[in-house]
Amino acid sequence: MVSSRTFMGLLALAISPLLPAEELGEMWGTAAEEAKYYPVVNIPIPPEVPMRPGSFEILPDGRLAVGTRRGDIYFIEGAFENPPIPKYHLFASGQDEIFGLSWKDGAMTVTQFGEVTRISDLDGDEVADRYETLSNNWGYAEGHEFAFGSKHDPEGNIWVALGLSGSYKSNNLFRGWAVKVTPEGKMIPVCSGLRSPGGVGPNAEGAMLCIESQGPWNGSCSLKHLKPGGFLGHPASYNWYPFVPGMEAPSVEPNSPSRLQVEKKRVKELVPPVVRFPYIKMGRSISGFRLNQTGGKFGPFENQIFLGDYTLSVILRATTEQINGVWQGACYPFREGLATGIMNVEFSPEGQLIAGGFTTNRQWPVRGPEPFAIQRIDWNGVMPFEIREINIRKDGFVIHFTKPVDEVVASRTETYDVTTYTHNYAAGYGSPEVDHTTPRVSSVVPARDGLSVRIFLEGIVEGHIHDFTLVGMKAEDGTLLLHDKAYYTVNEIPKE
Repeated sequence: MVSSRTFMGLLALAISPLLPAEELGEMWGTAAEEAKYYPVVNIPIPPEVPMRPGSFEILPDGRLAVGTRRGDIYFIEGAFENPPIPKYHLFASGQDEIFGLSWKDGAMTVTQFGEVTRISDLDGDEVADRYETLSNNWGYAEGHEFAFGSKHDPEGNIWVALGLSGSYKSNNLFRGWAVKVTPEGKMIPVCSGLRSPGGVGPNAEGAMLCIESQGPWNGSCSLKHLKPGGFLGHPASYNWYPFVPGMEAPSVEPNSPSRLQVEKKRVKELVPPVVRFPYIKMGRSISGFRLNQTGGKFGPFENQIFLGDYTLSVILRATTEQINGVWQGACYPFREGLATGIMNVEFSPEGQLIAGGFTTNRQWPVRGPEPFAIQRIDWNGVMPFEIREINIRKDGFVIHFTKPVDEVVASRTETYDVTTYTHNYAAGYGSPEVDHTTPRVSSVVPARDGLSVRIFLEGIVEGHIHDFTLVGMKAEDGTLLLHDKAYYTVNEIPKE
């Protein structure tokens, strides 16, 4: 029997009121084209295995480990073969909503609802027989209070993002905070201001990030920087600063309604989101993510972040850069048409992307039709024509591509349709796009190798998402862009 707390907790993953799946609307409409480059392979799940994937890890011997919603850990042999003929082995059970797995020094570290646990197999029979609580130094009492954990960082710490109580309040200790748990089990509070976070992990430079859901004080889903001592936007968790020696609470709370760009000048600890994902256009309830460091095995997107979305059953990409000491970046469509609500992703040693998750079957909107699934996205070696990355300049942007562009098309200013907008920063739930502007593309200069274009833009707006549509952009070989959209979040404009 599933507990009422479990079902209530899953409400935190839905970032809007109940909607039937058919009201989700159209997505990018590129699934058939995407399959030409990145086919999806189903990993069969035996009917006797109650699989609700919440997290993944790769074992030293190359097997896939899966942590589930009901608290089991399975080891899967054969998941990366072609075709996959998997064999499932139950390693551990009895845990609670596993949303973080990390293998280190012969043991599995698990982030679950109420604690970080180290699980070991001491007698070598492939069944866990030792369960050690590393830390449970936070409070929890109801189903929105998820805990999402990272892999071990270079110092051996696990970073944990803790959801609020009921999405609006922090009724229990450190709810709405990010903390890290040391190898010795000490819990160190890092920053406040989270609402309903999802995945946790680093970017290519090692800055720790987490996903945040749309909701109160969050106009859209976003990727946030877990900056030590920072405040990430939701003031409900101010009440736990007295429990953090040496860290002072912000002297003021943000005003509502306002704008992030205004409030970060009032609240000096406020850390703006690194990447904001326009609602529905680019995700609706974004979940776990992983950095692609496959050495080119997954195509032209090395050192980029790949993210799942629970509601829309899609995979997104994101890139980050630091400007004036502040992290910001862009997001891009990648792959739609997954089988279920995506809870997490993981890269295999072979350079494949594992994606998996579940749906609640309780009318919460999920595009994918299956109640649960594990799938694998493979790159078949054929180069797609894509916007690889966008970087900001003081007077415009540089757009990088995966293949050389057609110089004639790329030299036309009308190829680049750019609009900007932001969201309300307010205590209310979510936000429409507001404060629209239309900057003028004054000139464009393709690079000699055709792999990038410098666009000069009159009217970059600090604090806005810059929404790019590349109308009719073609490669030298005549190929059209697989996805002609990208969205860059401008927190800072370069000074030089």
